[in-house]
Amino acid sequence: MSKTKYAVTLATAISAAGVLFTSNYEGFSSKPYYDSGKVATIGYGSTVHPNGQKVKITDKPIDKKTSMEYLQIHMTKDAQRFNKSLQGVKLSQAEYDLYMDFTYQFGTGAWSGSSMLRNLKSGQHARACKSLLKWKYVSKKDCSIRSSNCYGVWTRQQARYEKCMGEN
Repeated sequence: MSKTKYAVTLATAISAAGVLFTSNYEGFSSKPYYDSGKVATIGYGSTVHPNGQKVKITDKPIDKKTSMEYLQIHMTKDAQRFNKSLQGVKLSQAEYDLYMDFTYQFGTGAWSGSSMLRNLKSGQHARACKSLLKWKYVSKKDCSIRSSNCYGVWTRQQARYEKCMGEN
C-alpha cells in the first residue's frame, strides 16, 4: 500500500484491505454474544443493526454475507463523522483504515475526544500512533494483561500501532 498522504475529504473511504483488517480482528459470530464490554454483538462486531436498533442477545443468527454488509454500512456511516473530524489532515490510506478500525471498535465519540485526533491535527503522526497504545481498557479492565479476558483488544491496538509506525 502506498505511503503517500492525501488530505481527508468528506468523500474519503475505507479500503477493502481496511474492511478486511477490521473483520479479521472482530472475528465472526452468526449468533449474538456479549463482547468484552458486555454489549450484545453479532457478525463482525456489530452492536447495532443497519436500521439503528441495538443488537439483542435474542436476535436471530445472520450469515457472513449479511454480517459483512452490516460492517460496511456501519463503517460508511461512521466515516461521515470521522471524515468531518479530519478535514484537511493528510493521511495515507493505511493510516485512514487503521483509525477507522479504531473508530469502529471504540466509537466516534471516543475518536472525537482522543489524543490521536489532536496529534493528527497538529501534524504529529508518530505521536498519534503512540496514542493508540493508551486505549487498552475495556470496562475498567487492563486488556494488556492476558488474564483480563480482553487481551484481543490489546493485540489489536499493537497491530494498529505497528501498522501506523510503518507508515510514519
